[in-house]
Amino acid sequence: MTATNTTDTGATTREPYAAGRAAVHEQPVQGFGTVRVLPVDPHADLDVVHAWVSAERAAYWGMTGFTRQQVLETFLHLDSLDTHHAFLAVKDGVPAALFQTYEPGADRVGECYEVEPGDIGIHLLIGPPAPGSGRLPGWSAALLDAFTAYALTGPGRRRVVVEPDARNTKAVERLTRQGFVPAGDIVLPEIDLPEVHLAEKHARLLFLTRESFEEGSPSAG
Repeated sequence: MTATNTTDTGATTREPYAAGRAAVHEQPVQGFGTVRVLPVDPHADLDVVHAWVSAERAAYWGMTGFTRQQVLETFLHLDSLDTHHAFLAVKDGVPAALFQTYEPGADRVGECYEVEPGDIGIHLLIGPPAPGSGRLPGWSAALLDAFTAYALTGPGRRRVVVEPDARNTKAVERLTRQGFVPAGDIVLPEIDLPEVHLAEKHARLLFLTRESFEEGSPSAG
């Protein structure tokens, strides 16, 4: 967690979270600050990640009620894969969101639509507001914009794929406002393996092409 220091005057200061770790992407977000995207360290980030994914507010993430050990094992498994990657967004030194990318052809969503070359899937879980601060209007869209910019930086990346739970109308509406185009409902099959269990999921499939992103995003160069 973020460390604190007490100055000679008695004031408490916070050290930036994971300040010594290299970011894979860093982006100033107008009106909000600077977002650093860090690969998740399953052990070092366990306190933050477990608190977020196991909370009731993250029900659609599918890990509500997981123990610390279950969360650790899940992210250690992700860390062992070449096709799925987990990231932590840190805004101005404070953890802000959990982000995942994946190759659709190596994921269960690949059974539900025709995967095209250049597709990349993403999942996003926005963390609770930092203590003493509220949720600023436009923050979710700004984070999604930063993550989409990163996801499309890879060679040959042409389209972002998302599949939020079909009941999560708030997420679907946010994605649609951001330029994602709905492509119908799908049913992701259950996965029951020793290292990971994912329940069957009724989802809404949406796409965002690189061209549409570059036309509509202030961060796209």
